[in-house]
Amino acid sequence: MSLILEELIFDAVMILRPERHADHRGHFEETYRADVCLRYGIPTDFVQDNFSHSVHGVLRGMHYQHDQPMGKMLRVSCGQIQLVEVDIRKGSTTYGKHVSIDVSDKNGRVVWIPPGFANGFAVISDVAHVSYKCTALYNPDGEGAINALDPVLDIRWLIDDPIMSEKDKNAANLSSPL
Repeated sequence: MSLILEELIFDAVMILRPERHADHRGHFEETYRADVCLRYGIPTDFVQDNFSHSVHGVLRGMHYQHDQPMGKMLRVSCGQIQLVEVDIRKGSTTYGKHVSIDVSDKNGRVVWIPPGFANGFAVISDVAHVSYKCTALYNPDGEGAINALDPVLDIRWLIDDPIMSEKDKNAANLSSPL
């Protein structure tokens, strides 16, 4: 199988690991296969692909979309990030809890993030290229954010003095209505 389920978190977030075929030239891997995703229960109706290039110390997030909830399949093609997912599913037994995942070009992890999670990441390498497939189109009127530095979340970011957008700095805390 080209993508192996490494870990299931909160019965929803999946860490997948592609099989790598390496030799003296480098390596090859399949990072997405619809048939394998369907076996794991991951939708394959992706409608938008996104890419970000960020430098060391950048902290993006915690983002979610409430109008046209969006699932994301994320990977890093260059560098290393600390990916953090916060469960914001109403009625979930893990509501408000988070998980931190090391995602890099070295470990090759592909992470499925279903709707109902706010996600963000910190760049811990010199640069990082992050790509993600989305199950819904971006809707600026339906987006939301939670402050990544909210003390209630108690996320232990692996960077000092994060570089954040003004929008992310001014995002509401988890205790505010989502």
